[in-house]
Amino acid sequence: MKSGAAPVLPLEADSPYRGRRQPRFASCQFVSLCIVLFFTVILWFPIPDVTSLLPTAGIKHDFKSGCDQPVPLLPSKDSKLDEVYNHVASSAFRNATVRRLSGAVQVKTESFDDLGAIGEDARWDVFYRFHEYLEKTFPLIHTKLRVEKVNTHGLLYTWQGSDDSLKPTLLMAHQDTVPVPPETISSWTYPPWSGAYDGKYIWGRGASDCKNQLIAAMETLELLLEAGFQPRRTILLSFGFDEECSGLRGAAPLSAFIQKRYGKDGIAVIVDEGSGFEKAWGTLFAKPGTAEKGYTDVHITIQTPGGHSSVPRDHTSIGILSELITKIEASQYRTRLVDSNPYYTQLQCGAAYAPEFPDKLKRLLSQRQSSSSQTQMGVGGACHIHSNKDELALEAAKQGPEIKYLMQTSQAVDVISGGIKVNALPERATAVVNHRINVGETTQVVKDRLTALAAELAKKHNLTLHAFEDSKEEADDGDGAAESSASSIITLAPSPGHELEVAPVTPASGSDSRPFSVLAGTTRALYGEEVVVTPGIMTGNTDTRYYWDLTRHIFRFAPGFDPEDEPGLGSGIHTVNEKVSVANHVNAVRWFLLFVRNMDEAEL
Repeated sequence: MKSGAAPVLPLEADSPYRGRRQPRFASCQFVSLCIVLFFTVILWFPIPDVTSLLPTAGIKHDFKSGCDQPVPLLPSKDSKLDEVYNHVASSAFRNATVRRLSGAVQVKTESFDDLGAIGEDARWDVFYRFHEYLEKTFPLIHTKLRVEKVNTHGLLYTWQGSDDSLKPTLLMAHQDTVPVPPETISSWTYPPWSGAYDGKYIWGRGASDCKNQLIAAMETLELLLEAGFQPRRTILLSFGFDEECSGLRGAAPLSAFIQKRYGKDGIAVIVDEGSGFEKAWGTLFAKPGTAEKGYTDVHITIQTPGGHSSVPRDHTSIGILSELITKIEASQYRTRLVDSNPYYTQLQCGAAYAPEFPDKLKRLLSQRQSSSSQTQMGVGGACHIHSNKDELALEAAKQGPEIKYLMQTSQAVDVISGGIKVNALPERATAVVNHRINVGETTQVVKDRLTALAAELAKKHNLTLHAFEDSKEEADDGDGAAESSASSIITLAPSPGHELEVAPVTPASGSDSRPFSVLAGTTRALYGEEVVVTPGIMTGNTDTRYYWDLTRHIFRFAPGFDPEDEPGLGSGIHTVNEKVSVANHVNAVRWFLLFVRNMDEAEL
């Protein structure tokens, strides 16, 4: 044997290769065959989501770490101020607050989408009467605080604090209400502008949206003035007057006015109307809104040549529009829960504190947290594959549409019109589709999807497509159709001034000294440590859409709660029989009294 040569092992006696030469490449061929089979399987069969195969058993998930609950927070002892707080629970205050809120409801402050210019449209004049009512009802506020009117009817009250280095606390509400359709008045238990009190509820339009919050904030400051309170931190009240028609004349000028005075990020915290309390999974949750979905209305116009209906074309503008609407409604946007969505934190809070939290949701939540942790640590590397389906979101969505649309961009065809005569082909048909944009998405998602669907129809029916073109005609018209009536056109256009991206998400950890901890600590001080305070998300929008530059700490929160409210009865917001329980309203005043004082003592 040559030096360095590999030893030749003897063959067994019964080997088929004994006495003849072994094939040199047998092992290489076998390896090659394995490789081919491996890649064949990869190409022909889907790869499972490996995150579901990662071991989660034995991993203890600390859901409470994602849902920190601060200790109940009470302001420093002060005999006069404590006496005021106790007075709010008295029957004397209850009777007085019923009169004040009832009187506010009786002032008919409807706002309408077609209101003209202030000073020209007489329907704005109702706010003069409301201002007179507030001045008569809260004399100390109107004599001791700075009262400014912005764009005629916007109200800004300023209680100057002693320490200019502290950013102000800003409380918001709106003076206007949605209209009451005359044909619905007979359906009300009590007349909609009566402010009737039945011993438990105050009834009427605006009772819970949101003159209750406005009056509660005013009562709070009036009580503190009576007690001789001297704030360190400036307190502001800002009341718009057209929130129900997007706030362009009220909240927008008020926000600009405040920012000019205090600067960008010049406010410590904002509390506006919003979400409140909910019993879920066997636990009471307080859900101050820390985010809002985005918003866009898309106007769709189909324009086709007219003519006599006795010689119709195969598809009229109405028929083509109907086909496009059918395509739009045939599929929904993806149900998707990103980690920055406050509902993700709500699920953690449910898993941490709610005894009836579903096991499947808890398991999927554990998998999500394990996957996130392993991704952060580099487990799986480039082979970490994510499924297109968000199983956690899909399972949570089974609770109902009110939960599903916290995690999904919504679409609703709300307005449609077309045709003027039964024997004339319709030259134009229009529809408006309302969208509320999911956290983690943008209005461009809507535009891209609608453009793709409209392009299919345009090709099929030989129409010209104008999709979201930045033209003066679209901006002026709203429905975008600006070409000759002889043309065949599909036009997609947003509503001018009615497009809003998803709101910045307010920081909401209960373990630090930021405003969320003050709000949560105040809430648990009033309602008890069994209340779990979790960030919430609004599917609708409030006047805070104009206040984003003033602070990162915006809470859309209705702090009043009545544990004896009849389950499922509802507050009638935007419909018949709007009402609020007096116990709910009294608790809102108590909450504001604590919160204003807690913010005054906070070093933020």
